[in-house]
Amino acid sequence: MAADRLPSTPALRLLRQHRVEAQCHQYAYAAKGGAAAAAAALGIELHDMIKTLVFERDDGQPFLILMHGDREVSTKRLARSIGVKRVAPCTPDTATRHSGYQVGGTSPFGTRKPMPLYAEHSVLSAPKIYVNGGSRGLILELASSDLVQILNPQPVRVAVCP
Repeated sequence: MAADRLPSTPALRLLRQHRVEAQCHQYAYAAKGGAAAAAAALGIELHDMIKTLVFERDDGQPFLILMHGDREVSTKRLARSIGVKRVAPCTPDTATRHSGYQVGGTSPFGTRKPMPLYAEHSVLSAPKIYVNGGSRGLILELASSDLVQILNPQPVRVAVCP
């Protein structure tokens, strides 16, 4: 892929449809590098890189959770926050089936099927955030207010330090 050509992803199409100004950043994707590799490649703080994680409730219903790159999700707190007994991260194959995106390229925008979206409360108040654009090695820089306006995530307080 040429450096000046962006992949056409459902996430980018949705943002264009909503006329959202997002700056696209491409980097050399590193398998299992995660948010830390993306943040290092872009020269930003890991805290500002927002992970899009696909989870399932104990009844099998999928949902997304947005979390700072330098934090992990407390599954106990998350389950309590959404009113279920247990939640767990999906396997990579299941996450891809629910979201339509490969793990490492999961965006909260333009998922294959609509899913509830939760976000660590401080993600929603950040002036700008960096989220995956729907392709490995593609990060979108945008105002968190745009994310809130389009996706209306439910705020939760479930972050823990690794």
